[in-house]
Amino acid sequence: MIKILFVCTGNICRSPMAEFIMKDLVKKAGLEQEFVIASAATSSEEIGNPVYPPARKKLESVGLSSDGKYAVQMRKSDYDQYDYLVGMDNWNIKRMLRISGGDPEGKVCRLLDFTEEPGEVADPWYTRDFDTAYRQILMGCEAFFKKIRSQNQELKSDGK
Repeated sequence: MIKILFVCTGNICRSPMAEFIMKDLVKKAGLEQEFVIASAATSSEEIGNPVYPPARKKLESVGLSSDGKYAVQMRKSDYDQYDYLVGMDNWNIKRMLRISGGDPEGKVCRLLDFTEEPGEVADPWYTRDFDTAYRQILMGCEAFFKKIRSQNQELKSDGK
């Protein structure tokens, strides 16, 4: 079982988009039983709120639902519960390391660092560009999933 926690500032835009995009990739590969995928926030500002409407609409436009998702905050215990803690930008990484108390096992990473265009996922809360955020997150999730599969022989069974 591979456990992934996507993390952004409020858990209402980028990290839930990553959560549902990755769940879709895993499902299409027939591997949903092999993964636990969730998302959380580094801040407490949005806790309990649903996915931000423009992010929800973007997901819906590509056939993905975020129904039932409400913002939760990352906890120190998440470090032990997840294999990967994937942040969207440098500020998220800094906050994630503070919450977890460090990264002795090398579990904390940025999503776009798995791609050929490493960097930060632009925050659509500020940019209002949910199309770009979606494209960046999809690219990151596809590259991340490919890396996970290349490192885990048992996940190659569907021939993809």
